Amino acid sequence: MSIRFKLTTTAIAVILVANSLFSFVTLQYLSRVWMNEVQNRVLRNISAARAAYQSHVQLIAARLEGAALDRALRAAVERRDQAELAAMLRDLGGSAKMDFAVLLDPAGKVICRGRNERKGDDYSADPLVARVHQERRTLTGTVIFSRERLLVEGEDLAARARFDLVPTPAARPTEDRVRSDGMVSAAAVPVRNDQGQMLAILYGGDLLNRRDALVDSIKQQVYHGVVYRGKDIGTVTIFQGDLRIATNVMMGKDRAVGTRLSAPVCEEVLDRGGTWAAPAFVVNDWYITAYEPIRDPAGRIIGALYVGILQAPYIQQRNVISGVFLGAVLVASLASLTLVFLANHLVLRPIRHVLRMAQRVIAGDLTARVGIRPPGEMGALCQAIDAMAQAVAQREELLQQATRRQIGRSEQLASVGRLAAGVAHEINNPLTGVLAFADLLRQKENMDEQDRQDLEVIVREAIRAREIVRGLLDYARETPSAQVPLNANEAVVQVVKLLGKREAFQHIVIVEDLAEDLPLVNADRNQLEQVLVNLSLNACEAMPNGGTLMLATSSAHGKVVVEVTDTGCGISKEHLDRIFEPFFTTKPVGKGTGLGLSVSYGIVRQHGGALEVESQEGKGSTFKIILPALRGARGVGPSASPEK
Repeated sequence: MSIRFKLTTTAIAVILVANSLFSFVTLQYLSRVWMNEVQNRVLRNISAARAAYQSHVQLIAARLEGAALDRALRAAVERRDQAELAAMLRDLGGSAKMDFAVLLDPAGKVICRGRNERKGDDYSADPLVARVHQERRTLTGTVIFSRERLLVEGEDLAARARFDLVPTPAARPTEDRVRSDGMVSAAAVPVRNDQGQMLAILYGGDLLNRRDALVDSIKQQVYHGVVYRGKDIGTVTIFQGDLRIATNVMMGKDRAVGTRLSAPVCEEVLDRGGTWAAPAFVVNDWYITAYEPIRDPAGRIIGALYVGILQAPYIQQRNVISGVFLGAVLVASLASLTLVFLANHLVLRPIRHVLRMAQRVIAGDLTARVGIRPPGEMGALCQAIDAMAQAVAQREELLQQATRRQIGRSEQLASVGRLAAGVAHEINNPLTGVLAFADLLRQKENMDEQDRQDLEVIVREAIRAREIVRGLLDYARETPSAQVPLNANEAVVQVVKLLGKREAFQHIVIVEDLAEDLPLVNADRNQLEQVLVNLSLNACEAMPNGGTLMLATSSAHGKVVVEVTDTGCGISKEHLDRIFEPFFTTKPVGKGTGLGLSVSYGIVRQHGGALEVESQEGKGSTFKIILPALRGARGVGPSASPEK
């Protein structure tokens, strides 16, 4: 997976997640604020509807107050002129604002009616009349008329008040099928004589049941006839209890009178006397609604006033605004993504140069360079990479020079080795003659004891010289690499024989600790001896003032371990991890090439083993040659140690 892909996908994910969260939060907030604003408008609308409803009652009171000031009416009341009073009441009750008008005596009994000749019935229980009797002033309010009371005023009013209940699923359960009571908007005005005494009470009212003109008038005042897709945007309803008695909410082609309030609205408005303001499903559509209670003059809740605005146009407006907002966010997201792609291209262009340069270096062209210096950290990176490539090229040149010097040195050593082998061979021949003649001399019987002892010294030292020369010839002999079953003890003994008589080892105590019954290993004897010689020589150089060199063998867990331990100066911690690197050496220039341990490490790895080191500065070092043992193969034990 490329860096460009990771950066691009990360940026896209960040932009999309951030914009999605921003859009979600913003749209939720916008929707809430928008709907709250519409709900506040509906609350203002219900205040306007309440004012219009109250103005209707005030008009009734104004007409009644005007009539109460008429001297002819007062004179007719004083004379109890039934005919004249009935005519006046018929004129009042026949107006567009009132359905009936009656004249009551101060005690609340009917003196005269405008709609019929019935009189004498008692209105004193009416809460409006009771308050006028107490306060002696004009009062208005909404009261409930029973069916019997409506029949007294007129059968047409009783017929208007009767409703067959329409099934409403969300309404409270009820066993009623018909309701016949009526809700009346009424006013009561005292009629006084010139001395201010109350002669009578003029009582008039308008039956609100099926009073369509009233709710239509209120709707017109509040919503000004605004229409949305063929439907009035606003609706007004008057409820008697939970029954819709006057409304411009339509159910099909008819008004939805006879339907009922939902149970939650009843509980809040009719039971608790609060105001309900929330979206609601009204008959057949969703409205943003407001309900408030209607109380009679005694303070009892007898109904509710409702206004509602179609939710659909506001939802459409909200959706349009949301769509415009989402479109703007989408455009901003696309612009951001375009900038991300452009930024990725500009930022990653130096990386492409770096990759091409690296590929050329891998292919062997150490002269390749990035060659560009963009501003900022990327420019510093390109400069550092070029500097690294320059350092690699310089190191490669140094390695080549060191290799050429080492090859020359190796050729020189090879020549010296061949010369030494020839010299050793030439020395070996006279030594053989010396030993032969010395042996003949020992057989003579006429030698004295001193001569015989001197001759023994000659023989012993000649044999010693021959063994040294023979070991050198065996070590220098070029033989093809061949791994065969080998007892590691034999290689250790041979190396000790070869090195033990060297002058450099004269001040060093060589200790052998060879395991009995050591398993055989599959190894090339000459190469294994080369490793041991190299490790022993390094140990000797680490003990310039003398010390102890121990060569030990052991076996465990299917492995044969050869340890070369010295008591020299040890290896510092900073150098310990690098001692097997080619050309790494801590010796002075001309004293070492840094290849001995590297070659030894390679030989051991070729044998399937491992070369490990443990060292403490000032205490010495231990090199462990770990080789896999041959299963079931055992040696015959350690060979005799040479003289030390």
